Order: sequence, then C-alpha cells, then structure tokens
Amino acid sequence: MALDLETREQLIDTVARFVAERLRPIEAQVAENDAVPDDVIEEMKGLGLFGLTIPEEFGGLGLTMEEEALVAIELGRASPAFRSVFGTNVGIGSQGLVMFGNAEQKAKWLPGIASGAVITSFALTEPEAGSDSAAVQTRATRDGDDYILNGSKRYITNAGKASLFTVMARTNPDAKGGAGVSAFLVPRDLPGLTVGKPEKKMGQQGAHIHDVTFDNVRVPAWNRLGAEGEGFKVAMQVLDRGRLHIAAVCVGVAERLIADCVAYASERKQFGQPIASFQLIQAMIADSKTEALAAKALVLETARKRDAGVNVTLEAASSKLFASEMVGRVADRAVQVFGGAGYVADYGIERLYRDVRIFRIYEGTSQVQQLIIARETLKRGG
Repeated sequence: MALDLETREQLIDTVARFVAERLRPIEAQVAENDAVPDDVIEEMKGLGLFGLTIPEEFGGLGLTMEEEALVAIELGRASPAFRSVFGTNVGIGSQGLVMFGNAEQKAKWLPGIASGAVITSFALTEPEAGSDSAAVQTRATRDGDDYILNGSKRYITNAGKASLFTVMARTNPDAKGGAGVSAFLVPRDLPGLTVGKPEKKMGQQGAHIHDVTFDNVRVPAWNRLGAEGEGFKVAMQVLDRGRLHIAAVCVGVAERLIADCVAYASERKQFGQPIASFQLIQAMIADSKTEALAAKALVLETARKRDAGVNVTLEAASSKLFASEMVGRVADRAVQVFGGAGYVADYGIERLYRDVRIFRIYEGTSQVQQLIIARETLKRGG
C-alpha cells in the first residue's frame, strides 16, 4: 500500500537531511578507510533503510516501487558506497524471498532483514556466468531432504557481511540454459561455505565484493525458493526491480553532480568573470540537466507502471541503460567543468567519476539491457 502524501514527503525529507548532514561530510573518510563507520550503519538501521522494500507485516516500510525510486534518488546524492551498505537488503538480496518465499520462509528471515540484523547477498555471477546468467554451473544435487551445493560465485556484493545468500544453482544438468536453475536461501554458517577476501576496485570504496565458494554445502530442501527450475525466473523478476533502483540512484548522482557544477562554475573565475557565463560551460550543464530530467521521468513512469501490475521488463531495462549511461556522461562533463580541480581528490568529482562506472556493468551490463530491450520490442511488435 502506498504511503499517504504527507508521510511520503516526511520520509523523503528525512532521507535528504541524513544524506546532507551525516553522509556527505564523511565521504572522503569512507573512501580513505574503505569502510562505512559502524555508528552510521546503526543510524541507517534506525531510519528503517534496511527494510525499505520489506512488507510492513515483517517490520519493513513496504514501499511501492515509485516510493523506493524517490528514496533512491535522494540516496544517490551521497557516495554510492553508503547505499550499498543496505542495498542488497532492499533489493536483489531480499526480493526473491519477498516474491517467491513461502509463509514460513518469510516469517523466519524477513524481520531480521528489515531490521538490518540479517545482511543479505545475491549470488548469481560466476567465473563463467556473468552476462550469460543462464550459464550457471554451481550444482545443487538432491540428497534426500537436502541439496548438496558445489561451485563458486564471483563479485558478490556484501558477501563479507552477509548472513544469508540467495544462490542460483543448477539442479538439472540436462536442462539447457535457465531451465535447470533453482534458487536457494543459504545461511552463511553452513559448513563448506567460504567467503574470499574483498576485491580491490576502481571505485565505491567502502562497498565490498567477494568470491563465495560452496564445497559440499548441505542445504535443506525447505530452503529452496519456489519450485525446481524456477531459479532463473526468480533472478529475472528480482533484477527488474533492482534495475529500476539502480537507475534511480544514477539520477540522484547526476543531480548532485549538476548541482556541484553549477556551484563551482558560479564561483570559479577566468578572464575576469565566472566560468558559468561562458556558453560552452552552459552547454555542458544544459546537456547534463536535460538528460537527468529525461532519466528521472523514465524511471518514475516505469515505477508507476510496475506498481500498477504492468510487465515492465522492457521499460526497466531501458531505464537502467539510459540512466547508467547518462550519469557516466554527466560525471565526465563535471570533470571537464571543474578542470584541473576535477582531476584531483579534494573536490570529490574524480571519486564520483570512478564510482559511477560500475553502474553500466552490474545488474546487467548496458549490452545486456540492449538485448533485452530489442527482444521485448520485437516481441511486442514495436
């Protein structure tokens, strides 16, 4: 159920103030230490950020897709590493359980996910299964009332802190593509599950990714999400929502970058006048603003369609493609507007330039989005 207008505005205002007053002032510290402070994470829990999309009956806020997008835009105004702290709990790490879990599974795990006591991860990508997500090789072999998991996952967000993984594994080796893949809820403390060291990354310091290995991990059949062979369906429906969330974050980052450009260009003087008075600077700001507005309109319209029960696979892919490519262009122009100051660390522009690069890769590369958009357009006949 959607929030009433007053409550929604209060939520957006609270998140906006938290971003401005608590998160942005410590961005450089987080990047330097490659860690978000524990006290800030506790504040996030207190604000309910870990349970944005978890149904109210399990302790979450139960936001609609449109409401989630509006919150994600505000969160995008701070370093993306902050959102990543709870991003899997509100997105890909929990939504399979929300959409496909049975009543007992939801009752067992969703309250902890909503409070932040349980951190979740979504384990789909493998060394040989990235964009070709149906090529999953991790095996889940039935053994009585259990499945035995063997295989490895790569670049798994929040795996270092996760206590519950949604794992895609092949239960039918004879079925081609996604048809033989099933989804499982795998607690971290099961014997045989190991998490590798955090990877060194180009950007988003403070957000961590790891390899996860399964060596004869015995998982109760009760932990399977949905029926055997439905794993790919789970993954794709989760990613529809996740892609809209990421697109909304991209809009927020772009709006922050544009505001920073306007402030800097209004103060920085060359040839005796603010550089904002130069038409070529204005052109870069105008292009960035136009693209950001277009992305925001697309994201919110798609979110409203999804809330109305419309299949938005095409529109979600379009939103993710356009918004992630857009914010890359905006970040590039921001470096150009700032000039030398944009290339050094003091202003944070170079950090955001690096941070946004991953948006064109995870939860489906731009090229995968293009394939989805083309497939769905052909299917619809135009």
